[in-house]
Amino acid sequence: MAASFNNSAWFYDRLSRLVYGNALVSAQLYLLSFIEPGSRVLIVGGGTGWILEELTKIHSSGLYITYVEVAPAMMALSKKRDIGGNTVIYVQNAIEQVNLAPGFDAVITPFLFDNFTEQTLRIVFTHIHALLKPQGLWLNADFQLTGRWWQRFLLKSMFVFFRLICGIEASKLPEIKSCFTTDNYTMVDEKTFFNNFIVASVYRRNLVIP
Repeated sequence: MAASFNNSAWFYDRLSRLVYGNALVSAQLYLLSFIEPGSRVLIVGGGTGWILEELTKIHSSGLYITYVEVAPAMMALSKKRDIGGNTVIYVQNAIEQVNLAPGFDAVITPFLFDNFTEQTLRIVFTHIHALLKPQGLWLNADFQLTGRWWQRFLLKSMFVFFRLICGIEASKLPEIKSCFTTDNYTMVDEKTFFNNFIVASVYRRNLVIP
């Protein structure tokens, strides 16, 4: 199921800044502000790992982070990051193939779901959902379409590029928000970037009483 971003590891961050400026970074930084001290955090698809250093700037120690990234080249870069006094477990695999103990306080999925078809999205989402504790926070950043022509052009160009270079399976943006609605999440906060094309969303997993 998983694409391989090995081919893009060396230029991924620079390319994102060239196209989107600081918007991708800003969206993720916004989400990191919701992480509480001492949290057990799951990061899925962290890319080159710069997010680890930004988390360390907020919490210099006390976090217990499980960092899941499928691409070996991305993981190699991530392991070189400064994590301060935080504890990080690195797992190089596709998240749906990883068996982890549930009970995470927060999950971060930065621009993960746009790689998937609807079918794969549901599989991956369900797997991650089971790892987040009730009342835990799911911090998600991704693209969205709000009806502007240039958004569709950029999105289509991105899909074509990454299908050729990295072999992603998606050719259109899946219905990401519907997954949160279906699995009974409440949106706590949301902020948009790059003229509403990029959205950072904070969801809370509701406690379901039998």
